[in-house]
Amino acid sequence: MTVDGQPFTIKGAGGSGPLDALKAVGGNSNRTWGADGNDDMLAQAQKLGMKITIGIWLGHKDHGFHYDDPTAVASQFESAKKAVLRYKNSPALLLWDVGNEMEVSDNGADPKVWQAVQQIAAMIHKLDPAHPTMCTVAEVGGEKIANLIKYCPDIDIVGINSYGGGESIGTRYRAAGGTKPFVITEYGPPGTWEVGANSWGAAPEMTSTQKADFYQRVYRKGIKADPWCLGSYAFTWGSKQEATSTWFGLLLPDGSRLGAVDALSEEWTGKRPVNLCPVIETLKQTGAEKVKPGEKVHITLDARDPDSDPMAVKWVLQYDPVNYHTGGATEGAPPTYPAAITNSDIHGADIVMPEGKGGYRIYAYIHDNHGGAAVGNVPLYVETTASVPAKKGTLPFDVYAEGEKPQPFIPAGYMGNTGAIAMDPASTVKPHSGSLCLKVSYSANDNWGGVVWQSPANNWGDQPGGYDLSGAKKLTFWARGEAGGETVTFLYGLIGADKTYHDSGSAKLENIHLTSDWKQYTMDLSGKDLTNVITGFAWTLAGAGHPLTFYLDDIRYE
Repeated sequence: MTVDGQPFTIKGAGGSGPLDALKAVGGNSNRTWGADGNDDMLAQAQKLGMKITIGIWLGHKDHGFHYDDPTAVASQFESAKKAVLRYKNSPALLLWDVGNEMEVSDNGADPKVWQAVQQIAAMIHKLDPAHPTMCTVAEVGGEKIANLIKYCPDIDIVGINSYGGGESIGTRYRAAGGTKPFVITEYGPPGTWEVGANSWGAAPEMTSTQKADFYQRVYRKGIKADPWCLGSYAFTWGSKQEATSTWFGLLLPDGSRLGAVDALSEEWTGKRPVNLCPVIETLKQTGAEKVKPGEKVHITLDARDPDSDPMAVKWVLQYDPVNYHTGGATEGAPPTYPAAITNSDIHGADIVMPEGKGGYRIYAYIHDNHGGAAVGNVPLYVETTASVPAKKGTLPFDVYAEGEKPQPFIPAGYMGNTGAIAMDPASTVKPHSGSLCLKVSYSANDNWGGVVWQSPANNWGDQPGGYDLSGAKKLTFWARGEAGGETVTFLYGLIGADKTYHDSGSAKLENIHLTSDWKQYTMDLSGKDLTNVITGFAWTLAGAGHPLTFYLDDIRYE
């Protein structure tokens, strides 16, 4: 691949971390998964002399998108066309990535998915012949590679997301029928689905030091050594709560770089970084694998700094729901237990285990004085019949209010035809109060959809969370329809007693007919058990024969 007539190998990472920091360690590119709101990133990349791969998000069938629905496919095409016309002249644009893992539900067997990809790729070649097209798939199994090659002649490059198999991806790609150059569009440590589990189902996580070695092996064997490979995007440039707090992340939330950044920088620049991150030699628990509430656990840490810099360590005990999703969604952070750590230093920590039954992880976050860090964790388990109590909420308690960060309940529980749902939490269209409100759009004509506010995110009753809102007398919110006449049901408390962790009560306002003017609605909570509210708010609606939009504001328990 050439850019402005010069050979160009992608030395990149995907994620929302700072571009200037990526540039400083030798990176030259970042990728996005969607085409919305990329103006600032492209402008910054242009100033830095970097290139951006813009993703065009395509619907997933397991999210409710129907590739046999001509209206939905046509709408998706038009959305892609708008993105191409908006960004095709940006000097920082590298290439277009049409879709990301939209084939996973049937391993690439549906020709209609690939026909939709081809239609968009052909449009891109017509409107923007200066930039190549790519399509990204999850690994290379099933029929996905053969069908992509067969049905998508206008796709120039195959993007492949690969974790545990990154070192052998080129060989396996060609064996699956690949005939085009490829880019490894996501790679990192083996995923939770690839590493097995311990006796109670917890996936063991590599330390950041072990991950650094893995990133480097993948780069050397799967990327650098393969003449078909045009480069790669490491995952993820930033930090992310997915599976655990640190499973996928080249940086910590405070911006500190982990060892994998040093390893990649050495590969990208050909030079050893001036100062290296701390190294974890061992991190382990001594004693029984499962313990009782209140029992003491000792964790041993052996860490060193390659440059003999002073090191500081922070220990964090966090609940582990042992519920590993593979869809890539960012999850809410489980609760932490700082009081459980009774003694700690750079050599280890003593923990008095909490009362709640289930899995936990003890994290060691190690920092030097040059912006470098290391992290590792040990899974722990408490055997008891007691559950984790909900956090006490202070009334009035906002579910949605302007400037409310972090949110106590996360609107992560998408239901029904999820591909037709869009929520903008910072809409400026006629808010009820302040300058912002929540805009909800449902773009399908039929089916149904809904979103649940959960604590933590993605909690359907299989992990502790929620708030004790005892004393609240009512749940109030303001709502209006864009046109008036929109029919929506509002409720809280969706998780029943059949789940280990469930809502202690529930209420519903069914089939509310909205007006075009703001109106306050109230759920009476008199007599409700509010000791554990896990799903604090939700809306659902049925397809009305046409798309619809409504707005919400000032959702609170009083």
